[in-house]
Amino acid sequence: MVSKHRVFWISVILTVLPALSDAQSAAGNWTQWRGPNRDGVIAGFRAPAAWPERLTRRWKIDVGEGYATPLVVGNRVYMFSRQAGDEVMSAIDAQSGKLLWRVGYPAPFMMHGAAAPHGPGPKSTPVFAGGRLYAIGMTGIVTAFDAASGRQLWQKPGSSVVPVYTTHSFSPIVDGGLAIFHVGGHNAGALTAYDVETGETKWSWKGDGPGYGSPIVANLGGTRQLVTVTQGKVVGLNVASGALLWERPFISSNFTNSITPVSYGQTVIVWGNGGPTTALSVARRNNQWVVETAWENRELPARMSNAVIAGDVMFGFSNRNSGQYYVADLKTGKTLWASEGRQATNVSMARAGDTVFSLENDGELVIARGSQLGLEPLRRYKVADTDTWTQPVISGSRVFVKDVSTLTLWTWN
Repeated sequence: MVSKHRVFWISVILTVLPALSDAQSAAGNWTQWRGPNRDGVIAGFRAPAAWPERLTRRWKIDVGEGYATPLVVGNRVYMFSRQAGDEVMSAIDAQSGKLLWRVGYPAPFMMHGAAAPHGPGPKSTPVFAGGRLYAIGMTGIVTAFDAASGRQLWQKPGSSVVPVYTTHSFSPIVDGGLAIFHVGGHNAGALTAYDVETGETKWSWKGDGPGYGSPIVANLGGTRQLVTVTQGKVVGLNVASGALLWERPFISSNFTNSITPVSYGQTVIVWGNGGPTTALSVARRNNQWVVETAWENRELPARMSNAVIAGDVMFGFSNRNSGQYYVADLKTGKTLWASEGRQATNVSMARAGDTVFSLENDGELVIARGSQLGLEPLRRYKVADTDTWTQPVISGSRVFVKDVSTLTLWTWN
């Protein structure tokens, strides 16, 4: 039972959504980090016949600091942010920008001086599943909320030992009745799976401390497994039991491992340690897990930007030449195309068909047509006045953009 003094209600407007738990499968919903399938692919999207010269701003509201991606479920937007010394979960009417409910808990946090420019977070995107929201804050506080009302269902305490830089930017994933987090601090903590309903710990893996990226779930070698970059490794764990299946060294420093792996067939593609982008072939042979390097591309060093795939190609962003876009062949790893340099410091990418969306860190949204021949810019829109380190959400003709402290709805209709 959660003690009453741990939680306070700032504002609650109870609005019942009977079909809330079923809504997450609807086209246009964005229910977790990198979208419904955790791959940056936008469902139910139809590009306009012609992109307008400018987008229409429908509303803009203050929501607090942080990098968490807004979640869109039906006509609701859920936002996890920091307001003063509290970590706050909010529900917002998507059409009007009106606050529906907001609930928070005390979460005092002192940034390390070297990390101060990155802000006090939170930096992990929650996940919506089964009518609930699951989130982890800057000090590792794990909370489950009822998405209809904001009522806190269960909560786990955080830790006083936290990483120096991005701090608990691991975005949780829900699979098979488990809500999976990487809790604890640098050189500490464990990958932990909680029962989605009760918060009971179902398994815990303590083989390495948390990195700054987020996991995927993939079927590799006939086994459903969680694949993630930890502090110094790439690992595959059995989702149901938490048993370690395989691991590979992945040495990095600071926040350079803040990426989400990409699954392509029976390979996992990782990058972000200043070295090559690498495809790992994962297989089970003679009752043993075998992980081999399928290919490496040293032309594509990358740090914080994630990539999207379309067929047999990958669209991504490298920190080479002060930031450049690229297209890579997923079968061979060969670079098929690269843009000129000095494009941005980092970008957040999503894809629908051959349309690629890229939100650059300076608040410019690039709409491009993607192919093996490259990324052809169609339009560029200024969508924020301050830094945009958060993944945008494209839902129908709506674009939700979170900057340092505000959330804005843009449309092209």
